[in-house]
Amino acid sequence: MREFVGCKLHGLRVTDKSLDYEGSAAIPVSLMRAADIQPYERVYIVNKATGLRFDTYAIPGVEGEFCLNGAAARLGEIGDEMLLWTFRREERFSGANVLFLDENNQIEHMKTYPAEEPSPASF
Repeated sequence: MREFVGCKLHGLRVTDKSLDYEGSAAIPVSLMRAADIQPYERVYIVNKATGLRFDTYAIPGVEGEFCLNGAAARLGEIGDEMLLWTFRREERFSGANVLFLDENNQIEHMKTYPAEEPSPASF
């Protein structure tokens, strides 16, 4: 088994942070559904302002809002743009949803990283 990207969110903006929380990233339910992120699934995040990378878990959040909770609240500021993705373990890459978001954390457009059948010459 190998790890492949499961989904990716581009342009996710921090709208709130709460240090006094158990810890997680609150993601709008509509984005979780579109990207196929499950509640409590591990997510990897990169802060584009600082380059800092960290991981936590997803919880369903309020539409249009992305909130860093617990210790993750110290890893971004309100307004920071983030990249978020998941990985999954599988023998061959089966494709991934990629969401591009606007400044209000709404989907501007989507694309798919397609599952590709490897050619015999490529391996």
